[in-house]
Amino acid sequence: MAKLDHLAIVVGNYRASRDWYVQHLGLKVEFEIPERKTAALQDDSGLTLFVSESEERPAARSCTLYFQVASVTATHRELTARGVRFVHEPRKEYWGYGTELLDPDGYAIRLWDEASMRQG
Repeated sequence: MAKLDHLAIVVGNYRASRDWYVQHLGLKVEFEIPERKTAALQDDSGLTLFVSESEERPAARSCTLYFQVASVTATHRELTARGVRFVHEPRKEYWGYGTELLDPDGYAIRLWDEASMRQG
């Protein structure tokens, strides 16, 4: 079976997106290519998210990113206390139990945790 290890999204400002993903979701900067306005951000499992700046951004966000966290409720509470705005609070959705927020470019970010997902 193949293993997905890189994903790229087009953003309006790669530095702002880099900082948002690092600050709010804990991704780490793997490397940057400033002349290409690109940052590579890595999660704990080794998946790399490329944020690449372009003036020709897609009109509609073409993907939704799902991030597993230790606790949806605790993460929602912590980020809300830091001023992060959510689309909705943790709740049951068609994709499972979790919460949703938007990154600086409007990409949907859905947070879920293993325990809540099992409880349904």
